[in-house]
Amino acid sequence: MSVRAGDPVPELVDPGRGLGLVDVFRRRYLLQLLTRKDVQVRYRGSVLGWAWSFVKPAALFAVYFLALGVFLRLNDTIEHYPIYLFSGLILVNFFSESFTNSTRSLVENGPLIKKIFMPRELFPVATVFVAIVNLLPQVGILLVVCLAIGWTPTVLQVLGVLLAIAIIMIFALGLGMLFGAANVSYRDSQNFVELIVMVAPWAAPVLYQWNMVKDVVPDWLFTIYQLNPVTSAVNLMHQGFWEPTTSNGTVAPDTWLFAGIGLLSSLIVLAAGQFVFHRLEGRFAQDL
Repeated sequence: MSVRAGDPVPELVDPGRGLGLVDVFRRRYLLQLLTRKDVQVRYRGSVLGWAWSFVKPAALFAVYFLALGVFLRLNDTIEHYPIYLFSGLILVNFFSESFTNSTRSLVENGPLIKKIFMPRELFPVATVFVAIVNLLPQVGILLVVCLAIGWTPTVLQVLGVLLAIAIIMIFALGLGMLFGAANVSYRDSQNFVELIVMVAPWAAPVLYQWNMVKDVVPDWLFTIYQLNPVTSAVNLMHQGFWEPTTSNGTVAPDTWLFAGIGLLSSLIVLAAGQFVFHRLEGRFAQDL
């Protein structure tokens, strides 16, 4: 493109760099294509297909329910323990799937990154949307079961469920962009991700109640425990699904306060992930 005398000089942009997540929303059509492609590729050649979205969480639920609910008798001490367990489990599975797949997304799409330029953030964002697609049928099953036993939530509790999903989505995307950018050059980043994912169900009140932690740790350590965004999101999920089905079940105190802190923490992690991603993306094509 020629520039005539007197015309303003176009702003120069470093090759391979964009405006981050802003570019993703400007190219929503590409995001839709990538999300659709990831969903189709995931179940291509699979006999069960979409049924795997139910089989994996069902298998995890069965293992944890037998080990903790039956053998350790949590089913006798926690009212409607299956709902308590499943509502927290599907949220942590959403976090694990979003975090793990967004970390791998750049390496797995290496050939495409090396051929053409598009906002690299599209790849981790698309994997998070795929995880949401897998989460929805699980939430649907939980909703049906809760309605069958008299689920009567308030508007605030329903909004809490939506906030819980938003916290996990933002937190997982931020971590995925951070570790995904590092994973392009240092593939052992995936090992750290696997460790975090392994600890996640135990670092939040998914398999047990919050008061079991409060009874054995100092107050300052319990406060740190509640500051974990996954913990606050799980508490919101329990408040929205489990608590309205019980006669006296309660979630941790100051749930909404720590949920607000969790949302703020997730946004900070997202900003940090975007910063690191932006600093390293100029080397993606070379390192891949």
